[in-house]
Amino acid sequence: RSLGTAFDFESLSTLDLLRGGSGASTLGSGALGGALAVRTLDPEDLIRPGKTFGGLAKTGFDTTDKAWFGSGAVAGRFKDTWLMIQGGLRRGHETENRGNNPSIGATRTEPNPVDFNQYSFLAKLHQYVNEVHRFGLTGEIFKRSDEIQTRTSAVSLTGNYRPGRHATQEDVERKRVSLTYDYKLPGGLIDEAHANLYWQGVTRNSIINAYRFTSVIGPYARNNEVEEKAFGFNGHLIKSFITGPVSHRLLLGTELRSSTLDQYSAGLDSCRRPYTGAFTACNNLHSNQSDTPRVEGKLVAFYAHHQFGFLNDTLRLTPGVRFDWYEEAPKATASYIGSAAYSGRMPASSSDDAWSPRIRLEYDILKNAPYVKDVTLFAQWSKGFRAPTASELYATFGAVGTYLRTGNPDLRPETSNGIDVGVRFGDKALGGTLTYFHTDYRNFIEQTQIAAPGGLYPQGGITAYQNVARAQISGFEANMQYAFAPNWLVRGSFSYVQGKNKDNNTHLNSIPPVQGIVAVAYGTDNWGAEVSAKLAGARKDVAATTGTSQGFQAPGYAIFNASAWWRPMPQIADLELQVGVYNIFDRKYWDAVNVPTGVLAQARDYYSEPGRTVKATLKYQF
Repeated sequence: RSLGTAFDFESLSTLDLLRGGSGASTLGSGALGGALAVRTLDPEDLIRPGKTFGGLAKTGFDTTDKAWFGSGAVAGRFKDTWLMIQGGLRRGHETENRGNNPSIGATRTEPNPVDFNQYSFLAKLHQYVNEVHRFGLTGEIFKRSDEIQTRTSAVSLTGNYRPGRHATQEDVERKRVSLTYDYKLPGGLIDEAHANLYWQGVTRNSIINAYRFTSVIGPYARNNEVEEKAFGFNGHLIKSFITGPVSHRLLLGTELRSSTLDQYSAGLDSCRRPYTGAFTACNNLHSNQSDTPRVEGKLVAFYAHHQFGFLNDTLRLTPGVRFDWYEEAPKATASYIGSAAYSGRMPASSSDDAWSPRIRLEYDILKNAPYVKDVTLFAQWSKGFRAPTASELYATFGAVGTYLRTGNPDLRPETSNGIDVGVRFGDKALGGTLTYFHTDYRNFIEQTQIAAPGGLYPQGGITAYQNVARAQISGFEANMQYAFAPNWLVRGSFSYVQGKNKDNNTHLNSIPPVQGIVAVAYGTDNWGAEVSAKLAGARKDVAATTGTSQGFQAPGYAIFNASAWWRPMPQIADLELQVGVYNIFDRKYWDAVNVPTGVLAQARDYYSEPGRTVKATLKYQF
């Protein structure tokens, strides 16, 4: 499930983008294209060897959204008990763009004024029984609230909604509690085992506080709330062994989840009850009811990999398989049956299952060579399965006067059949990866605009999810780094991806254009610096959507960034100052996948990316 902005990224320990092709069986049913793997801090990250106490403090400023941020974590160890507490805070305003028109209405290109507050809290307890067994308890809270003064197409100086009397608010809150168990005993009956039992709740609110001046005059307020709760378990075990000349690495795992989704729209207005039809708007402005039934979901998954190593492990063959079964079942509630959305029949349940096999072959054609050291060829064939989420099927989110994101109960699961081939070579001094991938999809799930901005939803129109019966995504990715002199490093990456709707031979608008990054860095024990360039090609092949002959064609761009870090006293204190300047030449550009599809509610500059920005961070670890 997507959590969107429900993470404090300044407080994470690691952040990795995992390609679905390299391990889709373990990433989950929603990870056909890959997954964002995040790990929060552990007490062991802060307490150095031989110490019983440690901590990390961080503060900084980012001109992208004029935000101050700070976080702090302390950890202590008493014998075999490790404890950590971490908190984070971020306060800021609207994300800047390159628009320069501050007018009111659809011609405005400057962003709406925003004030936001973000808080996070994390606590972890690790109890070691011995070097083999570790038990863990984690509690986490994240809250963010964005208060927005509407100045765009929803308001006008003489219209029903006017500047200063139309404010929106977007709130998100995430809570998580988990119990973990980790086992490590290489050479034992089982080498490793990991288990995670968790509960998580995510609540989103889209709020409007306004006053209507011409039609149904008076106060108008709406609070559309969507709440998702999940209780689940995931775990896996690993066993390595040798039979004759063949090595084996066996991985077995499971994923179980039970979830609920609830939606409710509360509000007040000047409409008379019952609605008589005297005011057309009142017939459409539903409140104090649920537009979505309660949705109860279940997921059961099992997966297995078995890696065989031949020729002293230089040739590795890894077959694997994953089984998924899911169900999303709408349930009647009093607030839904009494709503205008209820037609007398409940939406149909969504349920399916699938086996997703894969096989991967790797061959080390060079080991410890003089220049590029290791060179490995790899190839993989895999099938994938992605169940539609409860939100994609049934949820309704947004509010009258802004936008509406609605589910599609007729969505079918997305399946894929793909190959990856490539070469991996070298090490940190000189190395890289070249990969070609090609994947065919059935019932590809894509979000699309079904009603242009205007009427009750002037800011973003109405968007919904749909299946593309046959889609194809293929491309080439490359990355490389080379330490060409002491303390110097040059690195680069390149990505070309093409997505096609095979039903009508149009392009998938969710696919980014060709892009690449080139950077040169210099670093010592005390200081370092990097200069980089990000380049993207123009996106000219864009499919038409509702109300358009063609979607937004983002021009190509090249932006340049520079960053530096300084440790003034590395032998005395772990104090580090980081400063970065991004989009140095203040280039106006658009990230193609961040511009809405379909008819744009505002002029194109409204959707441009930030100009020149500066971010500074001061970090101290003790």
